Amino acid sequence: MRFSHSFSCSAMGALILGCLLLQASNSNAQLRPDFYFRTCRQVFDIIGNVIVDELSSDPRIAASLLRLHFHDCFVNGCDASILLDNSTSFRTEKDAAPNANSARGFDVIDRMKDEIELACPRTVSCADILTIASQISVLLSGGPWWPVPLGRRDSLRAFFDLANTALPSPFFTLDQLKKSFADVGLNRPSDLVALSGGHTFGRAQCQFVTPRLYNFNGTNRPDPSLNPTYRDQLRRLCPQNGNGTVLVNFDPVTPDGFDQQYYTNLRQGKGLIQSDQELFSTPRADTIPLVEQYSNNRFVFFQAFAEAMIRMGNLKPLTGTQGEIRQNCRVVNSRIRSVENEDHGVVSSI
Repeated sequence: MRFSHSFSCSAMGALILGCLLLQASNSNAQLRPDFYFRTCRQVFDIIGNVIVDELSSDPRIAASLLRLHFHDCFVNGCDASILLDNSTSFRTEKDAAPNANSARGFDVIDRMKDEIELACPRTVSCADILTIASQISVLLSGGPWWPVPLGRRDSLRAFFDLANTALPSPFFTLDQLKKSFADVGLNRPSDLVALSGGHTFGRAQCQFVTPRLYNFNGTNRPDPSLNPTYRDQLRRLCPQNGNGTVLVNFDPVTPDGFDQQYYTNLRQGKGLIQSDQELFSTPRADTIPLVEQYSNNRFVFFQAFAEAMIRMGNLKPLTGTQGEIRQNCRVVNSRIRSVENEDHGVVSSI
């Protein structure tokens, strides 16, 4: 199977989204969907073909790439800071609690970058690669297409401390979730509810589920919002004092497909982590009607998700001469030049 961006755009775009999302994509004037039209037109096909190939052996990778983009954008904007390894100047975000031994797909991004550098050297940013990869991952899993605004540049540092505080916790209440989203500029209820729908595929570790099963909020009892049958199923997968790294499907019905089943699960008390179930089980919450609406209408969910993804992708982008276009997504260019100078016996002033 080969990925064809032209087919995906014409078929899915015309069917699902149309002019509304094209207008939304222009909300940041410096980003535009045709940014690489003249300089690297094949970027979508390169990224898409890598994902198709990776999916053949790793059905989790689509959800993992979407999560990488989310975790990148919530920490000082969509600037690929999450991809940077440790440096003498900063600590990597990969070591932050929400990412350590959890965030994955970095090697897949490396593969995309290597192939893009061969085709279009020093042209496509790692931030844009992450953004495109998340969109194609959703599309290949059965979700919507949307016009991806492009033209981001890459940060010159990582933000370890901010990664520990800015990312929403799986144990958050609804009020805490709303604040976390509003703090980065996503202040509409539809932003929170639609982007949470990214948990319609992928996995979570038992360590993020077991408090709900055995000792919810220190009560020594399970979360009362949990469907009893589902609770018993989860207890078999995640026994008390068991292996916290065991993986559990976010969606037990269609675990690798991007659809609206996530919201149906919430209505049945089958949200995997607390922060998901809060969207429906918090009394009189303004998120409840959205959960019901998205559960009943895939088209409405897809449109809301695409709009929210565009809004999230527009968070504090580096553009113009800000930042850089990294040659290697794991290191800033000055480190590459420093090593090259050392290899040639040149003392670098960088």
